Parts: sequence; structure tokens; C-alpha cells
Amino acid sequence: MKAPILVTGSSGFIGFHLCQRLLSDGLEVIGLDAMTNYYDVSLKEKRLSLLKAHDAFTPVIARLETPDVLENIFAKHKPAMVIHLAAQAGVRYSIDEPRSYVQSNICGTFEVLEAARNHTPKHLLIASTSSVYGANTDMPYRETLRVDTQMSFYAATKKATEAMAQTYAHLYDIPTTMFRFFTVYGPWGRPDMALFKFTDAIQNDRSIDVYNHGDMLRDFTYVDDLVDAIRRLMDAIPGKTPVSTADNLSPIAPWRAVNIGNGAPTKLTEFIEALEEVLGKTAQKNMLDIQPGDMPATWADATLLHDLIGPMNKTDLKDGVANFVSWHNARYR
Repeated sequence: MKAPILVTGSSGFIGFHLCQRLLSDGLEVIGLDAMTNYYDVSLKEKRLSLLKAHDAFTPVIARLETPDVLENIFAKHKPAMVIHLAAQAGVRYSIDEPRSYVQSNICGTFEVLEAARNHTPKHLLIASTSSVYGANTDMPYRETLRVDTQMSFYAATKKATEAMAQTYAHLYDIPTTMFRFFTVYGPWGRPDMALFKFTDAIQNDRSIDVYNHGDMLRDFTYVDDLVDAIRRLMDAIPGKTPVSTADNLSPIAPWRAVNIGNGAPTKLTEFIEALEEVLGKTAQKNMLDIQPGDMPATWADATLLHDLIGPMNKTDLKDGVANFVSWHNARYR
């Protein structure tokens, strides 16, 4: 039997889609999730039930920051690769509840790194975020940019995990790839995400809050496209030699960070217009100032991703929004 793939955050939005892809590819998957109540647990439970329908899926319900949980999983199952997606998400929530971000993002990632130190996988892949680019205005964001001006505590904890992972990669020779995700959307998305909130509000004749008066740019990335990129990056194991001039491969470790985004920013107002077209309804809009911690724009330079895996799949925005609405209506209406 082949060694399994360990996915943390397996009942989360991206983790669920990734596990489905890995299972469809015939791989054994161990899925770790704490099933926390940051948002509707029934949504996580439904995702988990679909994953448990696969014989090749082994669920583990536990908090990854609990000492020895990951050590025991690594020692028992000896995963070939580890994809660490579990985290406390949300820019705005981090303003009110910063402690949960320290516990999950920093302490949890520390436990992943410690387990990988003792049972080195072939490749360790860890989720970061485009929010680490912070106040940088040099766009599109390149992985070679300095990332020292985070604008939210969420982003600061993700920057910390990047530094922690690079140090462990250096000290213990753990091949490590960090993903910097850009505004992922699609079916099974979290209720705190804009597309979910907008869809629910418009269909129920409630107004939507549009921050910075709609003057926001986001590099919207459809979840299936992102998962396909992760799947292909699993085989792009960092070594000692950069793959191109766009590579930010560490000079001291088998570590790199990779943007996963379309490389094509869209105005928030255009995103809302696409949703209105799919729904056949016009949104009532509350135009508001930008919120603390928010970035006015994110835009990925996808050159390194292309150099590592070739062209990325790019689902048309209206098609992706329509897929989400179809799922949302099937579940909630």
C-alpha cells in the first residue's frame, strides 16, 4: 500500500475540495480537522460525510495544536506528503479574536513542523495567503517582494508561519512549499466569504455592504483551479536550484513560496455585477469606507507558478459564480 497523504483542515472549504481531488486520483488520504464552530459546523459535517464515503479516506477529529496529536499520526501512518491547510481564517475576525490565530496558525503550524522534523515527508506544503503582501503597492505581487508590512493580525500570523517553515526546512532539510492564495471562491465556500454573504442577501432582498465604495481589486481564483494547481505542485519539490529568475527559492533551505491566483484582478463592482446577472436581480448596496485590516487590492504575478507546473486552469468568473449559486440554491433554497 502506498503511503497516504495527510491533509489538515480537511473539512474546510479548500481542504474538502483537495481531498476529493486526491481521492479521485486514487490516493489514500488522512484528513485531520478540529470541526471548530467559527462558522456553521453542519456545513463542515456535510463535507466530512461526503469524504467518509470513500474507503481510502481516514478521518481524524482533533485540534492540531494539541501536543502529540500530529506526532502520533505521523508515527502511525508515515504520510508521504503533508498538505497543511488548517488555520483560523478571516481578516476581520482577527481584530476581535487574535488569540485564536496564535493558537491555530502559529502553535498549530509549530506542531506540524515538529512532527515533520521527526518523520520527514517527501514534501511539506503549507497554506499562506496573499494578505502577507500587506501594504505593498508594487503589483502584480511577485514572490520575490519583501513582505514586512502586514495589515491584519491574520496576515501577521501567516507571515510568521512562512518564517517558521523556512527555518525548519533549513535546520532539518524538509522540502517545503508555501501557497499564497488569492481570493478563492466556489461551491462549499464559507458563510463569512463575500460571495456567500452577497448571494444570501440579494436572494432575500437584503442590502449588501460594499466596502471602500466598491473601489477594491481582487484576483478571484476558482477553487477547482486552485486545487488543480496544488495537485501539480505536489510534484514540484524544492531543491537547491531555482527554476527561473522568478523563483524565490530560499538561499539556505529547500523552501519557496508560490502565488496561486489568476493573475487578472477584477473590480469588486464587476464581481457584484456578475452575481447580479446570474441571479437576475439587482443588489441593494450600502457603500461604506474600507474596513481596518483590508487590502484595497491584491493581484498575483503567476510567473513562478507557470514555471513550476505550466499553465494554470482559469475558470471564467461568471461560470464560477454560477456554479456557486447553483450549489447554494441546492443547499439553502
